[in-house]
Amino acid sequence: MLYHLYETQRSLMEPFTDLAQSAAKVYGNPLSLLGQNPFAQRISAGYDLLHRLGKDYEKPEFGLRTIDVDGVGIAIHERVEINKPFCELRRFKRFSDDPATLEKLKGQPAVLIVAPLSGHYATLLRDTVKTMLKDHKVYITDWKNARLIPLSEGEFHLDDYVNYVQEFIRHLQGIYGNCHVMSVCQPTVPVLAAVSLMASRGETTPLSMTMMGGPIDARKSPTAVNNLAMNKSYEWFENNVIYRVPTSFAGAGRRVYPGFLQHSGFVAMNPSNHAKSHYDYFKDLIKGDDASTEAHRKFYDEYNAVLDMDADYYLETIKVVFQEFSLVNGTWDVKGVDGKIERVRPQDITTTALFSVEGELDDISGSGQTEAVHSICSGVVATEQKHLEVPGAGHYGIFSGRRWREVVYPHVKAFILSHQPKAASAKAPATAPKPAAAPVKRAPAATKTAVKKVARKK
Repeated sequence: MLYHLYETQRSLMEPFTDLAQSAAKVYGNPLSLLGQNPFAQRISAGYDLLHRLGKDYEKPEFGLRTIDVDGVGIAIHERVEINKPFCELRRFKRFSDDPATLEKLKGQPAVLIVAPLSGHYATLLRDTVKTMLKDHKVYITDWKNARLIPLSEGEFHLDDYVNYVQEFIRHLQGIYGNCHVMSVCQPTVPVLAAVSLMASRGETTPLSMTMMGGPIDARKSPTAVNNLAMNKSYEWFENNVIYRVPTSFAGAGRRVYPGFLQHSGFVAMNPSNHAKSHYDYFKDLIKGDDASTEAHRKFYDEYNAVLDMDADYYLETIKVVFQEFSLVNGTWDVKGVDGKIERVRPQDITTTALFSVEGELDDISGSGQTEAVHSICSGVVATEQKHLEVPGAGHYGIFSGRRWREVVYPHVKAFILSHQPKAASAKAPATAPKPAAAPVKRAPAATKTAVKKVARKK
């Protein structure tokens, strides 16, 4: 019922937000009669803010058309490589007329970026993708809005997420022989499960995994997000935050966790910061500070665009990751596409290098939650593991913005390159087993501390 009330309210508000947009333009035009009012700029700013607070935000575009690589312009063609019912695998193919640059691009590593399915669209990682494109062949999971997926497509479970990731990895392996995987936030858990299952079966696993700000072990330094999931029962979530999609959408009748609830939760975490940001936007409009107002629009066009998640996936994530801690407890069973149930065993991973990244001030995935991946992947030798804590970085800072580009990315780039085969080898079948390596004990805690200290000095 809440979803229907929300949509009714939004529909009723739509004419007023459109009117506010028109009024902002009229008062902001110095050639119009109303624009000559001495308070016109202030009135225009007020209407503009009202419009942005009330408007409906659609899915943004990645909008990556070109990048610069060593002074050479590279054209980017975005295309859907694989179209699944609940996700699209997108590829950002690079083109250049410069022979030397083209040859360089061909030899670069292929990376699958697994974007979060936690309320926002994959475009939240636009800066991540743009930066990675300079030195890598980039693919990304672009999760679909569940309210737009017809009931005929069936349900979507956490197991399906894990199976999707495995399929995408095999797809890249079929093209390039092997690939690297990067997961940001929520997908660290299902990505680790996917690679673990592949390792247990003797399949070829990715050359490296980079895990950034994810709840591998949500028991460590629990945040407000963790506490909510831990302190409420499974039944509470099912009865209080799950609703059916209204009839006005293609996914009518589907049980979902609505995006507007997730967005409300995001805003509630830092309400004063958002209020200040909107007030600053109002003042910048009055001053005519175009650069600041455009930066505000770009951020909130992304931040306010949210998607619905299928109820089964959402509830199972709450249960597996935040209540039963099934991954770290070794009790997680996943159903494959063939219906076979398999136990997730991270200790079976032996030939995939492991890099974890955390932000010192992360208020979504607390300190130590991502780093915990090293203790459960005991089959990976210590020399193939690395951890980085980014001083002064919050959750978004480790994959977007200046700290991502200047602090984190150089480490990510170097780590991936160090585990990329020097010469292109013949493509191996995606299911070709790798020789198992004998498990080696992890390095003592002092070794990891040293890595952290080096990172801070840089």
